[in-house]
Amino acid sequence: MARITLGLATSHGPMLSVRPESWPERVKADRANPRHFFRGRTYTFDELVALRKHENLSQQVSLPVFRDRHAQCRLAIATLGDVFETNRPDVAVVVGNDQMEVFTRDHVPAFAVFWGDFVEGIPRTAEFLATLPPGIAEAELDRTPAEYTQYPTLPGLGRHIIEYGMRHGFDVGQLTRLTTGEIRSNAVPHAWGFVYRRIMRDSVVPHVPIFVNTFYPPNQPLSARCVEFGRMIARAIASWPSHQTVAVIASGGLTHWVVDEVFDHAVLEALKSGNLSALSEIPEEILQAGTSEIKNWITVAGILAETSLRMNLVDYVPCYRSEAGTGNAMAFAFWR
Repeated sequence: MARITLGLATSHGPMLSVRPESWPERVKADRANPRHFFRGRTYTFDELVALRKHENLSQQVSLPVFRDRHAQCRLAIATLGDVFETNRPDVAVVVGNDQMEVFTRDHVPAFAVFWGDFVEGIPRTAEFLATLPPGIAEAELDRTPAEYTQYPTLPGLGRHIIEYGMRHGFDVGQLTRLTTGEIRSNAVPHAWGFVYRRIMRDSVVPHVPIFVNTFYPPNQPLSARCVEFGRMIARAIASWPSHQTVAVIASGGLTHWVVDEVFDHAVLEALKSGNLSALSEIPEEILQAGTSEIKNWITVAGILAETSLRMNLVDYVPCYRSEAGTGNAMAFAFWR
C-alpha cells in the first residue's frame, strides 16, 4: 500500500515574488476596497486604521522592514525546497484553491480532484500580464514556466481518490484537463504553479491536484468538512495498491488581505498540536477572502492526522504593507 512520508505547507502570495520595494504599490487598491474582512466583520481601509491604531502598525511599513521580511520568506521557501528534495517522494498530492483560473462563477465545485494525464504549464502572454495590477505581473512570471511544460500527474491515484470518496460520503467534482476559467489566464493555477516552481524547483513529481473552494459562496466547505475530506484522502491513499511514498502539500494562507497575527498563531498552534477540534470549530465568518486559504492547510492537517508525522514550523512572517494591517501573513511548515 502507498505510504505518506512527508507533509508540506506554504504560503504563495504575490508579496513572496515581487521586490519588497513594490509592496506599497498595492496600498492604492487596499484603500479603494470598501470591504476588508477582519475577525468576522468588514471594514473600510480608514476604519481599519482607526481600529488598529493601538498596534502601531506604522512601524511595520518601512522599506528596511519590508526587506527583512522578504528575506525571511525566501529563506523559508528555500528550506522547504531542501526538505522536499532531501525527502523526495515518489508522488505527491497538492491541495490548493482556484481563483477563477480554471472555474467560473457559473461552475465552482466544493471539492474537485484532477485525474488527467498531465497539467499544462503555459507561459503568460504579454497581453495578459498587461491586464494585471501593479506587482502581480512580476509574481505571475515567478509562478509560471518560461516555456510550454507538461507537468506529470497521476491519473490512477486521482481516480482512486475520487472513487474512494464517492463510496465514503464525498461527491467530489472531477477534472481530466484544466480549462480556461473566468479570468482567461490559460495557465496553471497560481496555487500549484508556486509549488511546482518554488518548492519542487521545476522538478515536479507525478502528483494529484486537489481543489478546495475556499473563496466563493455559497458552497464553501466548512472547516470541519475540510478535516473530514482530508481524512478521506489519507484513507484513500493508504488503500491505493502501490508501494510508493507520498508527500501531501498545502498551498495558500495565512491571513490576508488583512493580517491577524493573534488568529494565525492560534491556527498554527492547533496544527502543531494536531488539535483537529479547534480547527473544525473556526467560525466561517473568519475564513473569508484570502484568509479562507487556511482551509487548504486544514485539509492537509486532516490527511496527516491519519499518520504519525508531526509538524515543524519553519517560519511565520507577518508581511504588512500598510498601517491598516493589509498585507499577507506568510507561513511555512513541514511534517516528517
